[in-house]
Amino acid sequence: MGTYPEYKQHMQKIADVKNTLAVLQWDQETYLPAKGAAFRGQQIATLSELIHQLSTDKNLGDILENLQSENNLSESEKKNVSLSYEDYNKQKKYTPSFVRSMTETISKSFHSWIKARKENSFAVFEKDLSELIELKKQETDILGYSAHPYDALLDEFEKGCTVQLLDKTFTEVRPSLKNLLDQITTQKQVDDSFLYQHFPKQDQWNYGIYLIDQLGFDKEAGRQDISEHPFTTSFNKNDVRITTRVNENDFNNMTWSCIHETGHALYEQGLAESEYGLPCGEYASLSIHESQSRLWENNIGRSSGFWKYQYPTLKQYFPEQFKKTSLENFYKGINKVVPSFIRTEADELTYHFHVMIRYELEKKLIEGTLTTHDIPAYWNEQYLKYLDVNVPDDMRGCLQDVHWSHGSFGYFATYSLGSFYAAQLFAAAKKQIPDLNESIENGNTAPLLKWLRNQIHQFGRMYTSEELCMKASGEVLNIGYFMQYVIDKYSKIYEF
Repeated sequence: MGTYPEYKQHMQKIADVKNTLAVLQWDQETYLPAKGAAFRGQQIATLSELIHQLSTDKNLGDILENLQSENNLSESEKKNVSLSYEDYNKQKKYTPSFVRSMTETISKSFHSWIKARKENSFAVFEKDLSELIELKKQETDILGYSAHPYDALLDEFEKGCTVQLLDKTFTEVRPSLKNLLDQITTQKQVDDSFLYQHFPKQDQWNYGIYLIDQLGFDKEAGRQDISEHPFTTSFNKNDVRITTRVNENDFNNMTWSCIHETGHALYEQGLAESEYGLPCGEYASLSIHESQSRLWENNIGRSSGFWKYQYPTLKQYFPEQFKKTSLENFYKGINKVVPSFIRTEADELTYHFHVMIRYELEKKLIEGTLTTHDIPAYWNEQYLKYLDVNVPDDMRGCLQDVHWSHGSFGYFATYSLGSFYAAQLFAAAKKQIPDLNESIENGNTAPLLKWLRNQIHQFGRMYTSEELCMKASGEVLNIGYFMQYVIDKYSKIYEF
């Protein structure tokens, strides 16, 4: 027949293998020696195949079918069963051979992406990426879709997300962002040259560790390391890994990577331990995950209130670099709006054009109107069109993101959705915590973290993105909150 404890045991067994795989993938991006790449790819493929076997086991299907009609389950137990059954039926669509092929191609693509970045040549990555895109096209047929093949991939990261929905959202926000950017470009530009001095690697690293401590990252339940591209991964809520990267001539790179990834990590550390391996112990969606990182990175980490408290300590770490820079000028400088090449270093406004370009590009690749060979030229053309910048080379162009080498097609749009959710959630938090601004100015972000734990983190996948947004803020996603936030902020910084 199958009982809930049997179901839970099976799901936790799957989670154990998944998280073992995640350790290998984390190591692959941090400490793996170059010669270990081929065997690591094989090991990852084997574990991925095993996960698929466990996830599609007939016994699990029988247990889930039986539990569908069980009347003695709690609300969260019913939700776990319902979501697991949905996941089970989706996994059944994949063959073991497809899973292995996809995993091996992703592993190969990741290492060719690393090599391509070192050689600053997209051509080095092109063949493996092309194979991966063909597999992704096959995956859209496996998963099924009604309107556009890209919908199948979008749904993997944001349930219910479609090309139609994103086209509408980006069409709505694009002119408002463009109008704001046009206003800013008519004003005197702020100075951020103080951010591009020499900042020794070890000093930056030490400051980054201080920062993540300040935000509430539990180092007994996680750690930070260096990687080619900053990321967060979690093996369970008590073992969450974040990475950053350091550029000794750019203070921005490490600082806001640390804050961004800590936002992700705080979410993972806030999930329910009792729900390990179950849907209610997993994050709600990628846009909600991104809402957490973008909220901490921008709404907090680029706010005047946060730096009112933190700036004196920053000057202790870098006394020479910031001795002539006032707090006001520091705040303006870290919020400078200027079109640039790199998404992760972009300001809050131009950032969304970076996302839109990637969204349109992926959509065209999956529908077949663009080929892998066309990527560099299309990329450069769009950057000139939307941001009026000439992309100097592949590394600062179409090779800058790790996502494609991971097979993560359909991910990028969640960055913008996450920013929109972040502004709305932060507005709700300020309403519900009357002295929140004062707490942040006194260096205390714990009340905000507690609010996020209660409103977002603890629920896992119990609710969809929109349901969570409604519970926390009283309404579904409203882009107006984001636009109001950036208009209020940048009209003061640029004095218009």
